[in-house]
Amino acid sequence: RWSLTLQPQRCYEHKQYRNGLKFCKQILSNPKFAEHGETLAMKGLTLNCLGKKEEAYDLVRRGLRNDLKSHVCWHVYGLLQRSDKKYDEAIKCYRNALKWDKDNLQILRDLSLLQIQMRDLEGYRETRYQLLQLRPAQRASWIGYAIAYHLLEDYEMAAKIIEEFRKTQQTSPDKVDYEYSELLLYQNQVLREAGLHKEALEHLSNYEKQICDKLAVEETRGELLLKLERLDEATEVYRRLLERNPENWSYYHGLEKALKPKERYKIFEEAWEKFPKGLVPRRLPLNFLSEELVVGYETSLKSCRMFNQNDDGKEEPPTTLLWVQYFLAQHYDMIGQQTLALEYINAAIESTPTLIELFLIKAKIYKHAGNIKEAAQWMDEAQALDTADRFINSKCAKYMLKATMIKEAEEMCSKFTRVREIVQSDINEALIKARPSLTVLFVFISLANLSDKELKKLRNKQRRAQKKAQLEEEKKNAEKEKQLKNQKKKKEDDDEEIGGPKEELIPDKLVKVSGRHVNIVFVPVSASHVYCVLLSEKYLLMLQSVKRALAIDPDHPWLHQCLVRFFKGVSESKELPEVVRTVLKQEITRLFGDSNAKSFNQAYLTKHSSSIPHRLAGKSL
Repeated sequence: RWSLTLQPQRCYEHKQYRNGLKFCKQILSNPKFAEHGETLAMKGLTLNCLGKKEEAYDLVRRGLRNDLKSHVCWHVYGLLQRSDKKYDEAIKCYRNALKWDKDNLQILRDLSLLQIQMRDLEGYRETRYQLLQLRPAQRASWIGYAIAYHLLEDYEMAAKIIEEFRKTQQTSPDKVDYEYSELLLYQNQVLREAGLHKEALEHLSNYEKQICDKLAVEETRGELLLKLERLDEATEVYRRLLERNPENWSYYHGLEKALKPKERYKIFEEAWEKFPKGLVPRRLPLNFLSEELVVGYETSLKSCRMFNQNDDGKEEPPTTLLWVQYFLAQHYDMIGQQTLALEYINAAIESTPTLIELFLIKAKIYKHAGNIKEAAQWMDEAQALDTADRFINSKCAKYMLKATMIKEAEEMCSKFTRVREIVQSDINEALIKARPSLTVLFVFISLANLSDKELKKLRNKQRRAQKKAQLEEEKKNAEKEKQLKNQKKKKEDDDEEIGGPKEELIPDKLVKVSGRHVNIVFVPVSASHVYCVLLSEKYLLMLQSVKRALAIDPDHPWLHQCLVRFFKGVSESKELPEVVRTVLKQEITRLFGDSNAKSFNQAYLTKHSSSIPHRLAGKSL
């Protein structure tokens, strides 16, 4: 029978939060237990699940203050921190909980999960060892401990642990046991990663009958035979696998490695004959066919409508030439030769001006070339050919958003959504404020297609959110006002103490400008792009920002434009103090050598002569 104090915990585990709160209230209403730490903590945890985060934190902290030696209070505080993704703080809480109950299985499991989340592999190993000591009969304890060594790349120890555990499993060779089967496959994986390919192959042969996943056995055998240079056996394995699934790319690659043919093309010719309906054996040769061969096909098809002028075969249909040009356009776009790609796609459009796919590829080529406005226009052309196609519509809206054509994108979205006035105003604002992205478009689509019932729920939710935001804003304003008063008072006190001569302007000190004021602002929007905004003519602060930007992406086209403007600004400015001019000249010479804005720009154009975005950036100056 559960005692009353354990009822809130039981309700939390079964997600019966309302009942849990009733039990908490029942306990805390007793004057003797009004400040019972564990009950306060459980009440806070339950409220957190109901979305009342601030109240939850207050109650849990209050409970912890009342009972610092309770493992429950510390555990609950850790769960609260984990829900806010403060994993380091949660780990500290779990460790404190273990001080008062070192053998608590649930706390140890939660701790191990966070340690693996934070990549604390050494700590994870220690925690899994504790769990193994407490529950040596459980399969999860052994597997968890083996995984710890596996992740630490101690493969030998991981394999030994799995083998010791496997010996304890009493299973009949004829019995189907999926868990035991997966254990054997995992053991084999560890042996392979340890580089013990011969032992892994023997292990696979010994336990093949007990492994349920026969496909995994065959694939692993083929991989191991290739590693051991037993190519004839590997060939047989991969031919069997191809019989089973002729559409798997990796089987063809394995067969290539096993046969090591002088002409790779012959493997796929055999596959065409054997599997006439197979798509992969026809597609894969395109990965290694020479560019000249496909261009030769295109020339031959133009002149005699056959792949080869010496062939006696029948003529190819006109669409064959079209798809060869389509392929070549994508090929040249992929290798960065957008001019050639445009030639082929234009030729294809000229012959078949009603095929939407051609316009899609043309838009993509312009996008890769850096001309997003032109790309948006060609995507609009594609959309005009089939206005009922939602995929093309959404693509077109995406391109328009990228080209900052907000109004046009909004009109495009309205063609395939049911517009709702309540939501419309919010979405319009979001479209204008947000950086153009497909995510914004998807939000627009999903909200605009809400049913009346869903819309009513959304309105109520918005009203509650607005009310909450208003209360938070008032609270922030009150705190801000209080801080301003304190700062004002402090400033007045400081002004009274200030005295003596002003600091002298020293060039070395001027170079090290305080990082709180930035005049070229860099906002990273992805791993390789940096946006910069030139604001004012405070050149020392600009210099600091230039240094930071050069460390991020020195060849970025937009950064180059800013650097040239910076050069020009320094050279043309007549109001700079002499000491500041000296600092700027020293630093510019150190960073860029003895070059002026014009020669610097010319050198940049020469360096990036093959990149259209870089050339556009240089030519625009």
